[in-house]
Amino acid sequence: MANVALPKQARAVVIGAGIAGCSVAYHLAKLGWRDIVVVDQGPLFETGGSTSHAPGLVFQVNPSKTMASFARYTVELWKSMKLDGEPCARPVGSLEVAWTPERLQDLKRKAGFAASWGIEAHVISPSEARDHIPMLSDRILGALYVPSDIQTRATRPAEAMAREAERNGAAFYGNVKVTGLGIESGRINAVHTTQGDIQTDLVVSAAGIWAPRVGGMAGVSIPLSPMQHLYAVTTPLEGLSGATEEVSQPILRHQDEAMYFRQVGESYGIGAYNHEPLLVESEDILDHEEAPVAPAEMEFTPAYFEKAKVVMGELLPALEGVGLTRKFNGLFSFTNDGFPVLGESPDVRGFWSAQAVWITHAGGVGKAVAEWIVNGEPTTDLRECDILRFHPHAHSRSYVRARAAQQYREVYDIIHPLQQMDSPRNLRLTPFYERQKELGAVFFENAGWERPQWHDANEGLLDSLDVAGESRDGWEAREWSPTVAAEHVAARERVAMFDLTPFAKFEITGPGALDALQNLTTNQMNKRIGSITYTSLLTSTGGIKCDLTITRLSDECFMVVTGGAMGLHDLGWIQAHLPDDGSVAINDISSSQCCIGLWGPRARDLLIRVCDDDLSNEGFPYMSAKRITIGEVPALALRISYVGELGWEIYAPSELGLYLWEMLWEAGRPLGVIAGGGGAFDSLRLEKGYRLWGNDIHTEYNPYEAGIGFAVRMRKGNFIGRDALREVRERGLNRKLCCMTLDDPARVVMGKEPILDGDRVLGYVTSANYGHSIGRGIVYGYLPIEYAEVGTAVDVLYFGERLQATVAREPLYDPNGDKMRV
Repeated sequence: MANVALPKQARAVVIGAGIAGCSVAYHLAKLGWRDIVVVDQGPLFETGGSTSHAPGLVFQVNPSKTMASFARYTVELWKSMKLDGEPCARPVGSLEVAWTPERLQDLKRKAGFAASWGIEAHVISPSEARDHIPMLSDRILGALYVPSDIQTRATRPAEAMAREAERNGAAFYGNVKVTGLGIESGRINAVHTTQGDIQTDLVVSAAGIWAPRVGGMAGVSIPLSPMQHLYAVTTPLEGLSGATEEVSQPILRHQDEAMYFRQVGESYGIGAYNHEPLLVESEDILDHEEAPVAPAEMEFTPAYFEKAKVVMGELLPALEGVGLTRKFNGLFSFTNDGFPVLGESPDVRGFWSAQAVWITHAGGVGKAVAEWIVNGEPTTDLRECDILRFHPHAHSRSYVRARAAQQYREVYDIIHPLQQMDSPRNLRLTPFYERQKELGAVFFENAGWERPQWHDANEGLLDSLDVAGESRDGWEAREWSPTVAAEHVAARERVAMFDLTPFAKFEITGPGALDALQNLTTNQMNKRIGSITYTSLLTSTGGIKCDLTITRLSDECFMVVTGGAMGLHDLGWIQAHLPDDGSVAINDISSSQCCIGLWGPRARDLLIRVCDDDLSNEGFPYMSAKRITIGEVPALALRISYVGELGWEIYAPSELGLYLWEMLWEAGRPLGVIAGGGGAFDSLRLEKGYRLWGNDIHTEYNPYEAGIGFAVRMRKGNFIGRDALREVRERGLNRKLCCMTLDDPARVVMGKEPILDGDRVLGYVTSANYGHSIGRGIVYGYLPIEYAEVGTAVDVLYFGERLQATVAREPLYDPNGDKMRV
């Protein structure tokens, strides 16, 4: 490692020589970059950050495919590495034990995730678990065994990666503190340190618990909070007496009590999350010269470990009453949603984040970030980790602290995919919020918006409508109500009002707007004024980066509409690919415009009661837009439907939103209008086969295999990803997104379950819901092309139970789209 003066310039500077920084540098060098400089304020490689004290447990199974793929790659990378002739990883496997029946059921769900992501895992009996760890209590009900999970000392793979990076031209410098960042014209141009300045136009902040402080030097918010986590090592145990290796037993998690365990030679290391969160501000972390041991190791708080002492004796009786030797409160990074913060800042170009990266995922994260920097896009879809996922409110310190604390409390909890965070809530309210509350709305939160999932006032519809219902009595019944089915049927048979205000909405204007959009999109944008176009935006490799609609409002003005949660993600991609000659401007109008989705066979009958404009099929055809007046409210109406029924998206100034809602509501009463929620919205779209970006489509899939090749116009001229699509067409498809229905009409699944043919895993469920109009549970998933034929039989593994399913022709509802075009 370098002991000479810092270089005056570098192609890239990585701040932080912990596991994340070393991984980024290693992978940048592996991709051919040279002149990489890595600096750390601490000594190499016991830097005093989280890596130095991390327990080094690598559990691969995760509900997130992205996080599981990070962990899988990490395992393979570190198993291949040695440091000073000794391996960097011990493939001891892992056990997650069940103390309760609910946990045992959840382990079956986790085994399903493992199968979906290609990880070997087995739910085993208590006796089989004790074969691996004889000290285990006979009270356990079972365990999840993952034989390929590993144990490591995190500083070892960090140093091994650093040495390899140095062999490829990188340089590492310890005891160098970053004091500031140079920025000119919104771009990084230098790193200022205690040992001098380095000229560079690219910085990767891998500063971990110091990330908010480093980000602040560039004026970039990094929404994470350092947390104290209790860890202790026992005195030697009789059952491990004479152990010759540091670790030979599987790593162990007792998630019912929020604890983990690992062998440390003749002792055991114990980590506890079962205490109230202990938050620390990044600015308050001690400097190296002030810290008694290390900045990331704080004084042990025994009062918060009392519960852990009881639990460890229950799970491992040999630990009852045992003494504790090394004890400390270690600092780790927690974000608002439990995912890392990755990517380039949209505010300061050249400032990249690789933050909140745990040991488990560090290898995969380093690879993805390096690919992103070098190639412009990673091979792994990173939507869950993208720095652009955070809306402005999510950067406030109070919000970050509250959400990070909740993540800490729930780190080992059984979390339902629809489970909502408790606070902060009621941050972004649409103009219709109070009326929805009056209708008994059950609100789910998305990007800060409160959105009704269903309305209890609609419960009575279950008696008056013919509702095809599924049987939900377990996991799938949580965060759900039968009223969802009633709202679904009412939208199909009558008319429903859906609050679409959280949609992200942008105006793209200027003489260069058309050419810019032609370059960005797969579909033809050079259409008449008033046309609506569904299109994809692709990466250079043909992956689906965005999925949205574009409406041409004038020769030089277009309106983009996309999902609210991914609004900043899509906005960032568009902005990054607009010309910088001033010929194009983009304006985010999301907050200034509310939107009501008015859909159902009676939608026109309702709207003509309050609107004098021509709403006929001839005067206002499908996939067209025009400005209309509804009562006294000027509005932009888009005749488009995400639910597959006649109707419009109606956009109006937010200050007129409540007036608009009440006018439509009163006009619709004689027609049986209802307020629809997100639950019905999803089941309606799934019956129509409409893809959901982030689930069914994202950057790992191209339009042809995703079944949206109809929105590709190869002959229109060049666009981003066109060359890649040409190659796809030449070589053909090896997989395809398929619609399947469950054979048992009473069953429904939740998503991410493995799809099987015998013991072969074919794919996993990308979207799932119940089709109340067709009376079947619906699942979507990518299947090998030879399984994509209609009528093919497959199985879906749901909590260990095989449910038979059949590939179906899509869309399942109104296959010719007649109902939207009447």
